[in-house]
Amino acid sequence: MMISRTAATFSPPVMEARRWLEGVTHPVGRPLLNVSQAAPVDPPPAPLRAAIADIVVNDADAHLYGPVLGYDPLRAEVATQWSADYGGAISPAQVAITSGCNQAFAAAIATLCDQGDEVIVPVPYYFNHRMWMDMAGVKTVALDAGPSLIPDVDAAAALITDRTRAIAIVSPNNPCGVEYPAATLRAFFDLCRSRGIALIVDETYRDFDSRDGAPHDLFTDPDWGDTLIQLYSFSKAYRLTGHRVGAMIASEARLAEAEKFLDTVTICPNQIGQRAALWGMQNLGDWLAGERLEILDRRAAITDEFPVMAAQEWTLLGVGAYFAYVQHPFAMPSNELAQTIVRDASALMLPGTMFMPAEMAQGQRQMRIAFANIDRAGIAMLFNRLSKLSHPLAPAP
Repeated sequence: MMISRTAATFSPPVMEARRWLEGVTHPVGRPLLNVSQAAPVDPPPAPLRAAIADIVVNDADAHLYGPVLGYDPLRAEVATQWSADYGGAISPAQVAITSGCNQAFAAAIATLCDQGDEVIVPVPYYFNHRMWMDMAGVKTVALDAGPSLIPDVDAAAALITDRTRAIAIVSPNNPCGVEYPAATLRAFFDLCRSRGIALIVDETYRDFDSRDGAPHDLFTDPDWGDTLIQLYSFSKAYRLTGHRVGAMIASEARLAEAEKFLDTVTICPNQIGQRAALWGMQNLGDWLAGERLEILDRRAAITDEFPVMAAQEWTLLGVGAYFAYVQHPFAMPSNELAQTIVRDASALMLPGTMFMPAEMAQGQRQMRIAFANIDRAGIAMLFNRLSKLSHPLAPAP
């Protein structure tokens, strides 16, 4: 039976989770703690909002179509800052601006794959990546990241077939929070180059990496463009979520192919958003450094406050960027537990089943906590509530 491309995948997980809130009333003194959203809900900082207002009123070109591959001054700024940050050579012609990072991923897949081709993705995975590949007719090949949540390059090599077109990884990782070691990224790069496939590295959360300096050396290779495709989002760093501004850093030849895709789906990225991102890059360095310190403090709070959870047999599997990835102790599968948590603990979080294929049973014991919008005190409050849940425990392994 023929089905549509959209019917080939599942419903958007975050929208599904929001529907769990319908009809639920939270007790006085127990407000909802929403730890489902992997992006800030606060608006851009006031100076950036003022700059946006000025752009709206005084920059007539910001209201018109622009270049398909993005606003040239923003492409140049990304190239300059990235070259300095990574110690490599990146030209403006190797930067495309997209309507968010999800579109950058979709464009990358469009340049790489035909229906029936394969992309290897570490599991747990970012569900929007899986959704797009389902709709594109591309097979997602699951690479179990194992207990460390850092995928093994030899295990990946064993999954490569003549239909494999890429390995796609996210670091710092969504949903797990882990930061891939530079040696791991280099090993994946070398594997992909040796097998003639692409390495897609989604670095949406690069601004909140706990490590100082470059997280990898891939751009120092003078021929990085023959293998590497890097993706980025301006939504997290500058709170430009509603403006939809992302980036794809790749070879000029690949961007020429991506231009075909981007022209047909958006014509050009959001012009106001692009100018806002440029203003942020040029003026908000100190502010962004402060935001990073706040997120790192929340990461520390996860570890500091977790003993109350560990005492109830919860396990912290990974933490970093905006995320804590945990294992719950209950027999109830996580997709059901998440809905009871809304009612019993006034907290909205996503189950591990949303981040892996149904046949991978470990997702039934796992949960993602996103702390983009919850501070140290809120984390303590969340853990206090979760530690009081009472359900039959899962049998010992």
